[in-house]
Amino acid sequence: MEVPGRTARTGVPSSVPGGRTGARATALAATLGLAAASWIVAARQMTGMNMGVSTRLGSFAFFIAAWTWMMAAMMLPGAAAAAVSRAQAGGVRALPPFVASYLAIWALVGVAVYAMYRPHGSVAAGVVVIAAGIYELTPIKKSFRQRCRERAQSGLAFGLCCAGSSIGLMAMLVAVGVMSFTWMSVIALVVLAQKLLRVRAAVDVPLALAIIGFGVLIILAPSLVPGLTPPMM
Repeated sequence: MEVPGRTARTGVPSSVPGGRTGARATALAATLGLAAASWIVAARQMTGMNMGVSTRLGSFAFFIAAWTWMMAAMMLPGAAAAAVSRAQAGGVRALPPFVASYLAIWALVGVAVYAMYRPHGSVAAGVVVIAAGIYELTPIKKSFRQRCRERAQSGLAFGLCCAGSSIGLMAMLVAVGVMSFTWMSVIALVVLAQKLLRVRAAVDVPLALAIIGFGVLIILAPSLVPGLTPPMM
């Protein structure tokens, strides 16, 4: 017999604030806990791999595994609010499918990176970084970023919007050092800030111009960028 005030499946209060608070707390702890664990795994997998623009990706299986851990570390903190909202609406059982489908989108991005990536020079890296900065100024970036800040019923849909929002920054990471833990950390902070903060020209335009300027620096004076090229033997 169904107990009044409780869901038929789980027995967790559906209309009592304490039940919703418990779901939110569980979802938040699980999402951020997975992100923290992913940082540790990613750091271990990337050790000794970074060679700047000369980085080689290794086998497909290794790279996709490393990339997925990287994306979990970088993207889950910014997706925590959406994950909490999904768990609150559909119960804690809705959280694993949401997170898994969200990360599946980023894994597919990794497949595309593996297919297109080649070790390259500083000029190519600079051009990609400049393009990433220009993308930050486009209406499509603004649209994807806004939709990535909204609550989504589907991890796939949410992942597509967030990928569209951050794809320029991911291209920048791939260009300057796809296995660089330092650049991974820097870009993760930018991604998180863009998830948490509203679109503001006073902040977003200077950031985009700084990225473009960084791309120009890479082309003109690559030796000034630490870790961009491997040391001469």
